[in-house]
Amino acid sequence: MIKWMKYRFIYLAVSLFFLIFGAYGIIKWGFKLGVDFTGGAVVEYKFENSVSTEEINNKLSQKGFPVNSIQKAGIDNYLFRFPPLEREEKEKVTLALEEILGSSVKELRFENVGPSIGPELIRKTVIAMLLSTIVILLWVALQFKSFKFGTSAILAMFHDSLILIGSFSILGHFFNTEVDFLFVTALLTTLSFSVHDTIVVYDRIREYQKKEGGLLKDLADRAVSETMVRSLNNSFTILFMLVALILLGGTTVRWFAVALLIGTIAGTYSSPFVAVSLLVSFDELNSYLKKNNILQKILKK
Repeated sequence: MIKWMKYRFIYLAVSLFFLIFGAYGIIKWGFKLGVDFTGGAVVEYKFENSVSTEEINNKLSQKGFPVNSIQKAGIDNYLFRFPPLEREEKEKVTLALEEILGSSVKELRFENVGPSIGPELIRKTVIAMLLSTIVILLWVALQFKSFKFGTSAILAMFHDSLILIGSFSILGHFFNTEVDFLFVTALLTTLSFSVHDTIVVYDRIREYQKKEGGLLKDLADRAVSETMVRSLNNSFTILFMLVALILLGGTTVRWFAVALLIGTIAGTYSSPFVAVSLLVSFDELNSYLKKNNILQKILKK
């Protein structure tokens, strides 16, 4: 049996490196916010023939018209999202499209819209996430009869979300990747995936504790070994689908798939190597404090 927990400080050091790298990106470059946060222009066009949204996106960007997204809204209808546009700028976009397509285009709708994700919605989302985090912490601690389990699971969950957030700060700087509503969806999906995978390993540890007992470190090694193949198989089926979306899904869902890909990789890594490593470390720290009566000495002082 592989002694996974023998190298747990290496696993935690690797995680710390990526967390610091992501934090540097957030502090240094911040985020490139999409139209969902900043508002922008929505223009719907009808083309004579179906066209490649990716090709139009690239050619418009080359002409100096940045496009946030292009969505197909019908057989030959296309919904464009731009940064805020004046009507004169919109006319220039229409002329550029006619030049690119070599045919006339019909404008169906044009409007400048405000941000769909405002400060109030962000505040409520943060509060909801904090409340759900507390509930998950208490529920896991209750089910496994120890706050060590709940705390480790929550820290691993935050580990995954922070890596994803930091990654998009770096991607925004180098590839102009925007943070939009789809990113928020991917972030919330990552949180649920992380906890789900961690619980599978924890459940196996609890099973061995009831049946055989012994050192938590040894039980963790066994649990990680026996769930590793299941975890990898589950993750690879998701990864194959996400890679296909990135390569073939077009510009509309590409960065959403990238966010899910990063979150899936981080979640697959964190469940055995962060959550379980933290659990074993907390257990050994607790045993050390009890063995040396350190807590009692501190309380007496």
